[in-house]
Amino acid sequence: MGSRSRFTNHLPRIRHTAVSFFNRDGSPVPNPKKDMKLPLLLAVLGTACLLAEPSVTLEAPPAAPAALPAGPPEPDTADPKPLQAPVNQGLAWLAKTQNPDGGWGQGGGWRMNLSNQGRGGRVEGADVPDPSDLGNTAIVLQAFLRSGTRLDRGDYAAAASRAASFILDRVEKCDTDSLYVTDVRDTQLQSKIGRYVDTFLAVQILSDLKGRLSGSDEERRAALLDKVVAKIEKHQQDDGAFAGNSGWAATLSQGLCSNALNSAFAAGATIQLATLEKDHAQNAEGLDRASGQVAAVGGVSDAGVDIYRYAAKLRGMTGYQWNNSVRRDELAELVASPSAPDAAKTQAAEELKKIDAADADQQVLLENVAEQVKDARFVAGFGNNGGEEFISYMNIGEALRAKGGKDWHDWQERMFKELGDAQNADGSWAGQHCITGRTFCTATALMVLMTDRAPQPAPSPVAASEQDQPQEP
Repeated sequence: MGSRSRFTNHLPRIRHTAVSFFNRDGSPVPNPKKDMKLPLLLAVLGTACLLAEPSVTLEAPPAAPAALPAGPPEPDTADPKPLQAPVNQGLAWLAKTQNPDGGWGQGGGWRMNLSNQGRGGRVEGADVPDPSDLGNTAIVLQAFLRSGTRLDRGDYAAAASRAASFILDRVEKCDTDSLYVTDVRDTQLQSKIGRYVDTFLAVQILSDLKGRLSGSDEERRAALLDKVVAKIEKHQQDDGAFAGNSGWAATLSQGLCSNALNSAFAAGATIQLATLEKDHAQNAEGLDRASGQVAAVGGVSDAGVDIYRYAAKLRGMTGYQWNNSVRRDELAELVASPSAPDAAKTQAAEELKKIDAADADQQVLLENVAEQVKDARFVAGFGNNGGEEFISYMNIGEALRAKGGKDWHDWQERMFKELGDAQNADGSWAGQHCITGRTFCTATALMVLMTDRAPQPAPSPVAASEQDQPQEP
């Protein structure tokens, strides 16, 4: 089933060219798409400009791997290191703690009684239920995929395959109206970083699973990704946030939403460009474009912890930049075309200015964070490790990897030492505050230690040949 996407803005709706990423072992994720032919693009744009009708939708054309826009250095795409002992021990612990239904619960600890007739309060004790939930299962599967785990063979294939089935089944059952994707309530993730965190993590993992399923399962994945993206678009406010997404540090789930929406766009989901623009606007809110400092503004809580706010916004801006690198190439080609209608060229030039401004936002924030992480007080976050710190380290590491150079390598070396020291004897990690559950803490700690395996924009401009074969799932 071909995936479709919409650019809904002042420009006519055209299908974006999907971004190619490096994944798992450092090789590029195969992209069966090729560049949209300019004459077709011009025909669509010209006609739409003349008719002032911004609703033309084209089937997704194949696309060549895209380079980063001019300016930022190329990402560090060296082959990832072999998995080290702490990572192998953490993966083994996760596999051992998987529930029979294929999912994971939070891995012990308290639950917040948010839905009990408004009474609130923590529920603690040895008999506190810990059912499988979608958010924890999604982040665990993400960690397995990042390690190189396949769904069809290998040490953890059975665990990963069961997790994928759990996620598809649960998302398939969710409604199309609310922003929820699960009926499991009151988890640590929901109460601490946002009520709809499961929804955002579902979009991320459904995007990451692209190319790893086959036949009807792949069609099902693509349809479910569109379903959840549509739910997010329905509830996204003009300021890019979501009513009711309350949490102690809801900025972290807002950041997960940014990552997920940009990943969905790159994976070819049906998504409006306006959705990504509103998301970027909330990431840029409070940004001092001279210093790169980000003030705590708006209604999304950051718990008064700077690293949560900075890390979430930086990673969201970085994903937006990667997608805009593709749009930049298409729009620049249109502006330079001698046969393009003047109205289309003018609109394309305006879009390029917006992209330039967004890229500048990301660069100034990146440079600020690269300096702040040298301060131990900034990195300490709340003061000791919780799941909130681990997810912030993941966000920062992925952005610094795209920056490359000494900042990235120093950060990676530091994380290996600090997280290695914090690992439990059984291979897990546990939080010391707020998100204490071992499932989320272990999965996100592993994601940090495997940052060199995270997806990155592919720098090669060479299009895949017709003989290229898709990567096996």
